[in-house]
Amino acid sequence: MRLWFIGGGSFAARCLEALVRRLPVERVVTGTPTRGGRGMAEIPSRVEERALALGLPLERTGPLGKNEPLLTALATEPPDAVLVVDFAQLIREPLLSAPRWGCLNVHPSLLPRWRGAAPVPRSLMGGDARTGVTVFRLTPAMDAGPILRQAAVEVGVGETATELYDRLSALGAEIAAEGLSALESAGDDFADLFTPQDDAAASYAAKLARSEFELSWRQPAERLDRAVRALEASGGAFVMVREKRLKVWRAAPAAGGHGEPGTVLALQGGALVVACASGALRLEEVQAEGKRRVPAADWARGLRLTPGDVL
Repeated sequence: MRLWFIGGGSFAARCLEALVRRLPVERVVTGTPTRGGRGMAEIPSRVEERALALGLPLERTGPLGKNEPLLTALATEPPDAVLVVDFAQLIREPLLSAPRWGCLNVHPSLLPRWRGAAPVPRSLMGGDARTGVTVFRLTPAMDAGPILRQAAVEVGVGETATELYDRLSALGAEIAAEGLSALESAGDDFADLFTPQDDAAASYAAKLARSEFELSWRQPAERLDRAVRALEASGGAFVMVREKRLKVWRAAPAAGGHGEPGTVLALQGGALVVACASGALRLEEVQAEGKRRVPAADWARGLRLTPGDVL
């Protein structure tokens, strides 16, 4: 079996590491570095970092359709499959059809639910009790191709996006390896291993908007808890306190709390309990602008907040 891997972000890096324990990867392709920080230094993709750490052959690419060496290799020695994961480019022909089994994608949802850019945050924000990961064949339509393998998991109480990504990447690599082995064993009858999606059951996981990262105490505590956990892997949700941003990294609904939204109800151990539109939110770990992450109660004591104060 000849397998190529194209990916960029953290989810792809986790999948790659888990996949290479099961199958040989002939070629790893990732995007060119971005620039940022002091001096605008190059920032390599997470896949590049992981591939180099694993000693894998790595290639950087700009637009895939203009990568002549890659297109030549695709035409002269096409792989059996290309696994495309968490890659910020639309996959077009000839890449879609050149591999024997096509381009396969590992998508962290139970397709056709949550097609699109942000399936894990949308699943958590939506309060899904169950989600999963799907390996499917890419087609021109977004996340609509036939399914090769799918596996479900229960969402853990208090589970964050990072924790869910970790679980789904390992599971995705496992079922991708199983699916590829099944394709290899099927010979010329491999098309029968794919199952079409039910388009009528599809839902869309829209890209996260900047406005969604700001929390309001005039929302139910349960909704705020879901937002904190969903946005934790994407930079973190925040509230405005005294005209400054306060990142909320860890929180949970608090039992029995009520009061005017934004009112400090209690300091409990390392946590700060704040009233919401319904219920209360227990802030456990926060980060003020320009500061490090600290227990929420430590931050509150630094501002001399006491029960009855309004944030």
